[in-house]
Amino acid sequence: MHTAHPDESTPLLDADLEATKRRTPLPTGQLAALCVSRLTDPIAYTQLFPYINQMLWDLKVTNDVSKIGFYSGLVESTFAISQTLTTYPWAKASDIVGRRPIILAGATGLAVVTLFLGFCTSLTEIILVRALAGFLAANVAVYHAVLGEITDSSNSPAAYSLYAFTWPFGSTIGPLIGGSFSNLGTKYPEYWGYEFIISHPYFMPNLVCSVLVVTGLCLSYIYLEESLPSKRRGYCNADNANTQPPRLGVIELLSIPMIRSLTLSGFALAFIGTSYDVVTEIGYTLALSGAILATLQLFFMPTLLRTFRASTLYHTSMCCWPLTFFLIPFLNSIVRVGYDADSEAADTVTNVILWTAITLILICSRIASLAFTSASFIFFILSALTINGQNEYYSDSEPFAKSIISRCFQRTRPGCYVRLSVL
Repeated sequence: MHTAHPDESTPLLDADLEATKRRTPLPTGQLAALCVSRLTDPIAYTQLFPYINQMLWDLKVTNDVSKIGFYSGLVESTFAISQTLTTYPWAKASDIVGRRPIILAGATGLAVVTLFLGFCTSLTEIILVRALAGFLAANVAVYHAVLGEITDSSNSPAAYSLYAFTWPFGSTIGPLIGGSFSNLGTKYPEYWGYEFIISHPYFMPNLVCSVLVVTGLCLSYIYLEESLPSKRRGYCNADNANTQPPRLGVIELLSIPMIRSLTLSGFALAFIGTSYDVVTEIGYTLALSGAILATLQLFFMPTLLRTFRASTLYHTSMCCWPLTFFLIPFLNSIVRVGYDADSEAADTVTNVILWTAITLILICSRIASLAFTSASFIFFILSALTINGQNEYYSDSEPFAKSIISRCFQRTRPGCYVRLSVL
């Protein structure tokens, strides 16, 4: 039956009206397993950030403290370079052997490699381990493809908002783990004064992360089903050969104007970096940043995606970046007012004002960061596989961004609690 007061937006057929009301239920089990498994990737990636500078200094990589930033940028860039070079091969392999084997293989290797990081005793070992970790984490595009294959247009906004929540939440947990579980033997000798813990101060955060990765692996093994159409039971190649969309390579994808524009803008957005002094404050700041973004993703993004076009959200979010860039230099002025060069610390009032300003800037930057979600959702709507190109180019920009930003802090005088640089 038609509505009592039809207008120009009323469907002409009853079938159309029913279709607009019908929403496919979310595949709860598979979505939960996918999100938990995806969550472990940012945790394993970001848990290194709080202590990498101190770790390199303890290993005596250099005797010049001003060069630590360069080496830490090198370590972080290694992960991104490795991920860039192997993202597309992983995605192509998943089209052949299936999504599930690729996800399980990557998680298994990531759990082992993450644990190895706690035993590294030289810069060479750290770089090799991070390169291998980047290779194993390069299957991130396969997760996106699975999400596109287990949802449809009726439930994709809700599913994608939950899925997108995994990165900010993981980037919140990761720094907290790294900052809280490193150097336990020194910080809590009465509880963790074991010889092994003292001689391997960065083993515990990597052990915790490995356990979390194994948890995601187990959930994926139990609940995650194969989503590649050609690998599903009952799939007939003869019947579906004519309905399969053509497989596009990188060149074909980049020839599409919308994909090319979003990929290039995602490349530019990676040139945003942070630099800190104290391990615990690094963890707190990154955790606060992730918590703000997680709140926006979980409670606001589903409604925004249903209410506004993704392209509108993308442009609006991007407009917040100039304001963020404008406010950041004022942090230095705040610190200079109450900074004591002798104690290399700021007074209590200055710290309160500083952290209030940091919180406001982080809120603004996290709103701007919703551009990443909007752009990814546009790719998601176009096709699950086009996200491969976006991930590859964003990963490709990270090495350059981290290298340049680490150079900026090579000769920066230490002492300020938090210093932010934006290019």
